[in-house]
Amino acid sequence: MSRKQHVVDLSDEERRTLEWFISTGERKAEDITRARILLKANEGLTDAEICEHLGCSIGTPYRARKNYCERGLAAIHRRKPDREYDLKLDGDAEARLIKLACSEPPEGHSRWTLHLLADELVTLDEIDFESISHETVRQRLKKRPETASLQLLGDTTRTGR
Repeated sequence: MSRKQHVVDLSDEERRTLEWFISTGERKAEDITRARILLKANEGLTDAEICEHLGCSIGTPYRARKNYCERGLAAIHRRKPDREYDLKLDGDAEARLIKLACSEPPEGHSRWTLHLLADELVTLDEIDFESISHETVRQRLKKRPETASLQLLGDTTRTGR
């Protein structure tokens, strides 16, 4: 039998934390399962025995042990910490986007689309972008209710209908 590559050796405090985590009943089932896996792995059970006790697949204990060795107790949560992104639109660029969205659409178009706004924002000389996605435009405009399409809100004075 080969030695485990990722050995779980919980301190008393970590063990108490996991037992508390399981007993509160306020957590996701998959998080509780991973906490139970760590406790059983700490007791020296093999992956097969853990699977039998908890009714999980054979790969789950391995992944839980590996994540524990890499991330500590944070490994009981499936998602890794979110990456940090640099914002493409600062306050000035967002203000220009809102101004652009509230202006008349380009000739040949009845309204602004997210793609048109993204393309127009890139071509502005005041803002230094190589590219900006329509999804970034959508997310920024979603935060600003005043930029909602006047046509969708029923304002017929601007559309002439």
